[in-house]
Amino acid sequence: MGAPTDPISDFLTQIRNAARAAKPNVTTRGSQLTLKITEILKREGFIENFKSVEEGPKRFIRIHLKYIKDKQAAIKSIVRISKPGLRQYVNCEEVPRVLGGLGVAILSTSKGVMTDREARAQKVGGELLCKVW
Repeated sequence: MGAPTDPISDFLTQIRNAARAAKPNVTTRGSQLTLKITEILKREGFIENFKSVEEGPKRFIRIHLKYIKDKQAAIKSIVRISKPGLRQYVNCEEVPRVLGGLGVAILSTSKGVMTDREARAQKVGGELLCKVW
């Protein structure tokens, strides 16, 4: 098999599976985009911490997952919206609210990767990468 056709989807699936299996951390392939998404997950309180590790030309991200009482994962759901076969773009008026503001939509905009709140504040739209709650 060749390289994954959608590295973002693979990245989100690894996090989702590790959270469901109550793993303390997960190590995944890193890229500029996945690192930015990871930074947003940390800032929004969905993960405990992360560390970027480079081994030669390859970059990995070790993500320490966050759990609330009774091993409940902080990430209830993490869903890929825009896919390589069907890109989903929104303008600044169409930026969605996830669960009335309880969740976060992550967008790739001309001003970088940001949350739905930041995109509305800066009045920019872009590619709707994923939703997390």
